[in-house]
Amino acid sequence: MAQTTLRTYTFLDSLQPQLASFMGKTARGFLPLPGMASLFVEIAPGIAINRITDVALKATRVTPAIQVVERAYGLLEVHDHDQGEVRQAGAAILGYLAVQEDDRLRPRVLTNQIIRAIEPYQAQIINRNSQGMMILPGQSLFILETEPAGYVAFAANEAEKAARIFLVSVTPYGAFGRLYLSGPEAEIDAAAAAATAAIEGISGREPDKFVDK
Repeated sequence: MAQTTLRTYTFLDSLQPQLASFMGKTARGFLPLPGMASLFVEIAPGIAINRITDVALKATRVTPAIQVVERAYGLLEVHDHDQGEVRQAGAAILGYLAVQEDDRLRPRVLTNQIIRAIEPYQAQIINRNSQGMMILPGQSLFILETEPAGYVAFAANEAEKAARIFLVSVTPYGAFGRLYLSGPEAEIDAAAAAATAAIEGISGREPDKFVDK
């Protein structure tokens, strides 16, 4: 087996309603429901994610919602009502790769910004390109960008737990993960703090070199 790098490995104990619904709208696999446990795994090179999916599905009853195969990186999401099944799928993946959870890359925050009282024309532009909730003029907008990309799903889930916000968009694959949340100013402040703390609380090894933006 060619050398495979574990970039993202993150367990979500309970998918929040908006994140689960966003995945249900945008993913091409088996759609998750709110409250299910979920695991996001991102590796390099991307083509190896096919084998990772095979390992997880043969070892457990989990079902995949997302499998993204890019040349550089691959992303897999699996979920189940039973947290034990999801954790076992993760253990099977780690065993196949012959790594530990802490061998994943430690994420970093590339962008963390809040736009307050967003202007109507900017809201319209964002809404045209979003598959999630609409941002309304006057709301605040929180933008988070992470590397590796897969961790942004965990940030989105934790933010939704912490505040009453609207999930505008989340992209957990590619070179960078991106999250857009909207809502009242105080709620966005709380969500931003929770999302940032979630990313900063993830352990892992420091990469030899992050991709330059």
